[in-house]
Amino acid sequence: MNTPGRAGGPAGQGPDEPAATRAAAPPAASGRLWYVAYGSNLHAARLACYLTGGAPAGGAMVHPGCRDPSPPERNLPVVIPGRLYFATHSPRWGGGRAFYDPAAPGETAARAYLLSRAQFSDIAAQEMYREPGRDLDLTEVLTAGRAALGPGRYDTLVRVGTLAGLPMVTCTAPWHLHEVAPCAPSAAYLYHLATGLMDAHRWDAARAARYLASAPGAAGHWTEPGIAALVSAE
Repeated sequence: MNTPGRAGGPAGQGPDEPAATRAAAPPAASGRLWYVAYGSNLHAARLACYLTGGAPAGGAMVHPGCRDPSPPERNLPVVIPGRLYFATHSPRWGGGRAFYDPAAPGETAARAYLLSRAQFSDIAAQEMYREPGRDLDLTEVLTAGRAALGPGRYDTLVRVGTLAGLPMVTCTAPWHLHEVAPCAPSAAYLYHLATGLMDAHRWDAARAARYLASAPGAAGHWTEPGIAALVSAE
């Protein structure tokens, strides 16, 4: 991944932060990083279920939560190079899951949460239906930019940049978007993505719907008005 990520803001302007840049610096000693969410964890209320435990609205699973349930220190809108797509069927949501292909052309709207590495480890475990409680070895992803922890759908870690001197890391699948069949996401799942985009990036419902309806897996199954209706009634 050669293209740097960047901080994003309401009108296309970045916040008062250094632009996110790809860096091969050694792991920071602070024990903190930016967890970059591009799927349902864009919605802070959904992420809170991973942190404190509980079931998100529309979800079919109760999460145990993190060892440290503290909320993120900060969160910022970011834009990272690569493509959002939907594939594989989630029993939690009844439809396709969100994945991120850093090698695909395009840009992905995301949200960076400042967390401890222990919290990130526990969130990654819950994404794979594992019990939280074990710290991940992040050396490879922080130095090489990518690490495969296993063959699972969210077992691949990718470093997507550096923000305010701390690494930005996300979880995705080991495959590329053209290597897996698309699968349309459910309404409940799209609600969390759309709500998170509107909250983090200050987009209106129409812009969030346009972005999501164009993603592989959703395209051809969901219309912009259909997605906008999921959040416009609130």
